[in-house]
Amino acid sequence: MDIIIIYLPHTNCLFYLMVDHFGFNIDRTFKQRYLIADNYWKEDGGSILFYTGNEGDIIWFCNNTGFMWDIAEEMKAMLVFAEHRYYGESLPFGADSFSDSRHLNFLTTEQALADFAKLIRYLKRTIPGARNQPVIALGGSYGGMLAAWFRMKYPHLVVGALASSAPIWQFNDLVPCDIFMKIVTTDFSQSGPNCSESIRRSWDAINRLAKKGPGLRWLSEALHLCTPLTKSQDVQRLKDWISETWVNVAMVDYPYESNFLQPLPAWPVKVVCQYFKYSNVPDTVMVQNIFQALNVYYNYSGQAKCLNVSETATSSLGVLGWSYQACTEMVMPTCSDGVDDMFEPHSWNMKEYSDDCFKQWGVRPRPSWIPTMYGGKNISSHTNIIFSNGELDPWSGGGVTKDITDTLLAIVIPNGAHHLDLRASNALDPVSVQLTRSLEVKYMKQWISDFYVRLRKMN
Repeated sequence: MDIIIIYLPHTNCLFYLMVDHFGFNIDRTFKQRYLIADNYWKEDGGSILFYTGNEGDIIWFCNNTGFMWDIAEEMKAMLVFAEHRYYGESLPFGADSFSDSRHLNFLTTEQALADFAKLIRYLKRTIPGARNQPVIALGGSYGGMLAAWFRMKYPHLVVGALASSAPIWQFNDLVPCDIFMKIVTTDFSQSGPNCSESIRRSWDAINRLAKKGPGLRWLSEALHLCTPLTKSQDVQRLKDWISETWVNVAMVDYPYESNFLQPLPAWPVKVVCQYFKYSNVPDTVMVQNIFQALNVYYNYSGQAKCLNVSETATSSLGVLGWSYQACTEMVMPTCSDGVDDMFEPHSWNMKEYSDDCFKQWGVRPRPSWIPTMYGGKNISSHTNIIFSNGELDPWSGGGVTKDITDTLLAIVIPNGAHHLDLRASNALDPVSVQLTRSLEVKYMKQWISDFYVRLRKMN
């Protein structure tokens, strides 16, 4: 079945795609959403900037990728934001999409890239003036990985890719599993005296209080938890939630107020660290300090009446879909030792991880598949990819931070957090990200120029 366009108000569009691009037994289709803006697009010498959607609602990503909007006029660009299958409104089986592994079987990076390829071919075929225009893929985080892989797998469709905060090497043993938590710890240790040491000591403080008679009730009240702790297993869940919170704060350590994962102040790690100035305090004081620090992330708006240990980020992220992807292809090992980082010791146990995945989804992960599919560190034969990483971003540990060739380029951003370069320009941006964006535009303009030179030669 061919793609059928359905126009919705403004720039919100749907089109039909095959659920399975690679098999011939299933001819089911689904409606995939994309956004399009052509305010500054020019048929003469223009370009198409194509955002490779990641694990969430595409409108949310569109609103948090101001860089594309900022450069649209300069690039004479049409902007396209494509929603990833199984996220937002792009559900292959509607309400049944997450019902079991049989319905989730088509949630893979390969299928998603094929969706993007079909969309680009469709747009070029149906929009007058778009046929002979260069397309550049852009994305951040998982979307950045997809942008890089899209250029690798479909070089005839995109002339280059900007892969921001894309940890394409956070697989198998391509990088040490402890590098992620070490970067988080460095962020906190550099943001306040005794900060990382206080957090390192906080885990034992929680453990000691939990073992006391009324400890679980006291912890629940001191941390203002929505659901009280009632059994010992709840304590580990609580600590995992707190750990994930510190990770998220490090990821979105932006130099201005933001509302990406949660409403946050400028430089939130520094704000959190104000409550961890003293590491040698009584356990009860430590927990009260933890509550104040958690409030920076979960209650900056002052509207939360209690803290929910089941939530760590905006509902715009597709938690269910990502959980499945992490249990199949996107197996990205992390570990900690409690010595070189501020977290409790936690080794990477593939068997335990696999068993948990089987219990939840009835599938076993394939940890070697992504490096097999996309080349791991053996990618020097590819061209025209910019890998940008902020030094503050924990995911930079699994990213490309050194040039591989003269066309596989790495840009490291001092004082930069998670895909800061893709966010809208802000007066409080550090000079480092301003220079990064200028470089990115320079390289993209060169790709566009090279495309038109080749096109003229062909004609």
